[in-house]
Amino acid sequence: MQTLVYGPTLQATGAFDGGKITEQKPIGFPGEGSVVKRVSTLFYWAWAHSPNEGYIPLHPHQAFEIMTYVVAGKAEHGDTLGTKSSIGAGGVQLMQTGSGVSHEERFVGPDMEGFQIWFEPSIQEALKQQPTYSQYEHEEFPSEKGNGYTKKTVIGYGSPISITADARMWDVEVEPGAQFTHPIEGNRTLTALAIRGDGSWTYAAPDSKTTAFKHKDFILARADEAQEAVIAASGDAPLRLILIDVPSTVDYPLYPKR
Repeated sequence: MQTLVYGPTLQATGAFDGGKITEQKPIGFPGEGSVVKRVSTLFYWAWAHSPNEGYIPLHPHQAFEIMTYVVAGKAEHGDTLGTKSSIGAGGVQLMQTGSGVSHEERFVGPDMEGFQIWFEPSIQEALKQQPTYSQYEHEEFPSEKGNGYTKKTVIGYGSPISITADARMWDVEVEPGAQFTHPIEGNRTLTALAIRGDGSWTYAAPDSKTTAFKHKDFILARADEAQEAVIAASGDAPLRLILIDVPSTVDYPLYPKR
């Protein structure tokens, strides 16, 4: 079992609205410079910040299932389906873009922070579907509190979200000095982005090596056989991770990305 860590210099960056929105991208678009080009159905992952307010004008999408997950501040959404909506911290805006839709976004601070994440279903099948928009408030998601940690299920068992692409997602906070254990099924890949604090990653197996990671690092762990990842917070600060689990391979062709 190999655990790979990609620091910020190995990720892509981006900006919108004259720099009012800046992005760190664990997985960027072709040519943007991220070392990780995609992870199976996880096609794109941007971590956005807007100190005050930033706007992205109307632009089109097809086929992909596109999620905006708000960490702090507010995200406003408008689209050609007639939607006008906003969501606050912990909430999700989800477009299943199907045969095609255009949307506009506004990130409202102070200190707005959030993610845009693209999941890839079978594009051939998705293009036959009508586009849809849904949104979910923080309180709708299930949360598990353990010994020194809290784990919120964003996509997966108990979540109100249903997408076509095979993916699961959690928002995990670990208290200083504490740890939590997360199962990885065989033939699946677990990715993680450390959005607060530093930590370490090992496995519940004899002679497992410990891998250290820092704030803003992107971690990738592919399991050929079932494993349990043991993730601990280092130092005096809490650790917060966004975890996304996807199949290592799928049975339909994925969009070429180079």
